[in-house]
Amino acid sequence: MPSVQTYRGTVSSADLGVTLIHEHIFVRNPELERNLPDGEWSASECAEAAVRGLAELYDLGVRTVVDLTVPGLGRDVALVAAVAERVPVNLVAATGWYTPDVLPTFFQFHGPGRPIDGPDKLVELFVRDITTGIAGTRVRAGMLKVMTDVAGITPDVARVMSAAAVAQQETGVPITTHSHPASRNGLLQQAFLTERGVAAGRLVIGHSGDSEDLEYLRELMDNGSTIGMDRFGMEHVLSDERRVRTVAALVELGYADRMVLSHDAAFYSHVTPPSWRARSAPRWRMDTISRRIMPMLRGAGVGPDAIEQMLVRNPRRLLEVGQ
Repeated sequence: MPSVQTYRGTVSSADLGVTLIHEHIFVRNPELERNLPDGEWSASECAEAAVRGLAELYDLGVRTVVDLTVPGLGRDVALVAAVAERVPVNLVAATGWYTPDVLPTFFQFHGPGRPIDGPDKLVELFVRDITTGIAGTRVRAGMLKVMTDVAGITPDVARVMSAAAVAQQETGVPITTHSHPASRNGLLQQAFLTERGVAAGRLVIGHSGDSEDLEYLRELMDNGSTIGMDRFGMEHVLSDERRVRTVAALVELGYADRMVLSHDAAFYSHVTPPSWRARSAPRWRMDTISRRIMPMLRGAGVGPDAIEQMLVRNPRRLLEVGQ
């Protein structure tokens, strides 16, 4: 049977249920924490907040949350694993590297044709995280995460994306992206990765819900990929009403089978700490789809089958590996 790796081990994809496919448990920066501490970060208190929040999600019907916190965003698999052991929701880990422009200096010196010649350390990291375990644990990644933003596909970003393409084809896990819809760069991501052998159907162009350009969004889906309508509650970027309107329009056009819904939220973020979120983005929470967006979608004419398609069947198809 097709299966998915979670923090607690392998599960059948049939058991994923309602899935939030683009979220974060904790977004951190350990070096900053040591040298410029954030008084809002406490490992024990933030872990308790995550346990409460995930238990609440389960009560709302959510069964799986994909944590797309990868290196570059302060991934701490041991801390999240301790949370995962205490909650009924499936948590899925991810691998990849988050950089909008340059990699750490280490990678400038290590790799094929570099001063310290040898295999690409990024490929080694990604494949090990997926097939063996992350950072010496038994937790295996179930998704790859890459990004391009305003800077575009810089040489280092290209290196990350190329390594992810290799790892995807070796392991079968899907790739999701952080894209910059204002520059329509999801199309560049799609072309870059498919030219390197990634099947378009194994690719999610993330943050596409920041765009209301139906022509752009349809082109991504017509090319074979899924789009992430994954920032509900991030109303400081675009209102939920406008996001819902775009999803409803695309459902009406027959694209429910190529969209996934999520929030890109976190229980703690060093970049946008809880006090700022509570004040400036109070709906940017993982319960917003359950409590607010699903009724709004129904009110916009989106039927229950389409909602299940976007929250259950599409994530299941993307995440499952093996037959």
